Amino acid sequence: MTLVRRSSWDPFGNLVRQMDRDFDNITRRFFGNQGVEGFVPATNVERDGSDVVVKLELPGVDIAQDVEVEVTDGRLSISGHRRTEKTSGEDGAVLLREIRTGAFRREFNLPEGVTAEQVEASYDRGVLEVRVHEVSKPEPAPTKIQIADRRQGDGKAELS
Repeated sequence: MTLVRRSSWDPFGNLVRQMDRDFDNITRRFFGNQGVEGFVPATNVERDGSDVVVKLELPGVDIAQDVEVEVTDGRLSISGHRRTEKTSGEDGAVLLREIRTGAFRREFNLPEGVTAEQVEASYDRGVLEVRVHEVSKPEPAPTKIQIADRRQGDGKAELS
């Protein structure tokens, strides 16, 4: 399964991620957490034999209520949200809040022919695991290329 394969060195991707982190830090510093809504859960994509396994870190998320895994139009979508825990009383005042809350969404391209029946999801100890079974790269059919014969003759090329 080709899930948007990228090289390990991506200067533009790293730059964008760094700019996002810097912007989030500035927003948090000046406006508190009100300006930062949502998060991007840390994700690993691994091959396990003929399966592809996508793992997302989602501690503190109510999987049954707040997470959806869908296969639509050749894409695997994992979305949901982490709710903010309410604190009450003077003793429950928040002094520092770094745990991100809000909505999240991750999408992955699936190879042609993968159906929802090949996908299963499970959750254990804060990690959502989505397994796509029997993913194989389609073998392109060999295509024979005709060779033009440009030998001396009547000027017409013969194909062999």
